[in-house]
Parts: sequence; C-alpha cells; structure tokens
Amino acid sequence: MTKRLESKYKINRRLLDNLWGRPKSPVNKREYRPGMHGQKRTKPTDYGIQLYAKQRLKGYYGNITERQFRKIYAAAVAARGDTSENLIGLLERRLDTVVYRMKVVPTVFAARQFVNHGHVTVNGKRVNIASFLVKIGDIVEVKEKSRQMAVLIEAQASPERDIPDYIEFDAGKLRGTYKRVPNLADVPYPVKMEPNLVVEFYSR
Repeated sequence: MTKRLESKYKINRRLLDNLWGRPKSPVNKREYRPGMHGQKRTKPTDYGIQLYAKQRLKGYYGNITERQFRKIYAAAVAARGDTSENLIGLLERRLDTVVYRMKVVPTVFAARQFVNHGHVTVNGKRVNIASFLVKIGDIVEVKEKSRQMAVLIEAQASPERDIPDYIEFDAGKLRGTYKRVPNLADVPYPVKMEPNLVVEFYSR
C-alpha cells in the first residue's frame, strides 16, 4: 500500500488552497507556502499554472500516486467524449471517493484506509481495493460489524459536507447507490478544479 509521506495540511500550504474545505486548514491563517522562501511571490508560467492544476486535482483525491494518476488520465483519453470530463468521472468512480462522498468517513485519507481494511462491500461482496471503479447502479455499503466505529459516527455528525445527488444514500443502513457518473459541475469541490489544464499538462 502506498504511504503518503507528506502531511495533508502541508499539501494545502504548498498549493495555497484549502483543498478539502476544512476549518482547521492552516491556509485559512497563513496564505503563503511553507519554508524560508514561502512568502516570495513570482508570476507563474503557463507550465506552472498547468502543474498546479494537476497537483491540486491529484492532491484532492488523497493517496493517488503519479503513476496511478497517469493511468487514470490515459483511460480518460481513451474513452469517448471530453477528456477533462472523463477524468473527473473516473476519479469520482473510485471506491474510496464514493465512500468519502457517502460521508461515512471524515477525509479522503480515511476513506482509503477504511476500504483497505475491508469495511466496505460492493453489491454484497467485500472489496478492499481503493482504486476499484464503481459502476452505475452499484451498491456500496458499510459492513454491519463496522457500523459502530467512532470514525463513522464523527463523520455522520459533521456539518462540513453534504452528500451529492449522484449518490443515493440510506443513512440507516449506511448504504449508497451510485446513480450516475457526475460532470465537473456536479462535484462538490471546495476549491476550483481545472481538469482542462491537467489535460494540457499531460498533452504537452
């Protein structure tokens, strides 16, 4: 399993964005990058703008490595339709993302761990692969033995996020049905995402 070596809040500071919209993010108080040169501001190049768009999108989804992200991009290019919308659709079909959207865990990092530890089923079968791609109509459910975990209770009580309309959620059974693949405009990102710039970055 890939282990992120960076603090999630350092990602926020490096990108100067509160990626997950959390009130504890240090960006809310310190709008500059970490390190001795963090407060220096330079005008970004076109490459820099594209790079930050990629880092912002990749960072938002937690533990995705560059290799995994390139693989997702390649699949988006190969699919029919708009590549940037395909990219968002594939990222939102990941099982850890769906678990995060269901609001049964507080963060995308917790979602990956929750899936890897075998607390989730898809259509009644245990799936412990965070990158598993959910299909339309699939039912994602928290295992009955895992439903009293403190992390679930904390996440359910949090007012920070709402469940998007492309997931039909049954709070009593902690079960979500994946209704449709969302477009960029449907995804509740706390910050502006620009997948078109990510496409430009990879197609240079």
